[in-house]
Amino acid sequence: MPRAWGHEVAVAHDGGSALTLAAAFKPETALVDIGLPGMNGYELARRLRENPACSALYLVAMTGYGREEDRNAARAAGFDVHLIKPADPEQLHTLLADGASAPATSAPPPISPS
Repeated sequence: MPRAWGHEVAVAHDGGSALTLAAAFKPETALVDIGLPGMNGYELARRLRENPACSALYLVAMTGYGREEDRNAARAAGFDVHLIKPADPEQLHTLLADGASAPATSAPPPISPS
């Protein structure tokens, strides 16, 4: 597996592949583009949250969509953080460091203001 900033990294290019990869790889954090082909990132987040093996996954939406309704949709889908592209590398580095220690909750997750 390739590594970045001390983390093992796996890449999927569409939602279906991401579901399969997440079940096998069992990541602690996932950076998800909302505009994925086939299955959008909102649907992917919902399906990941439904999978008991991925329910505690720290989900970060990486998107060009930054309106209030986009942040609300990310929250409703189960994302923990909503980042507007291009993401600040320092903020991303911090999120990755913090993601492994983020508690899983059943309450609506916080969404970063953009």
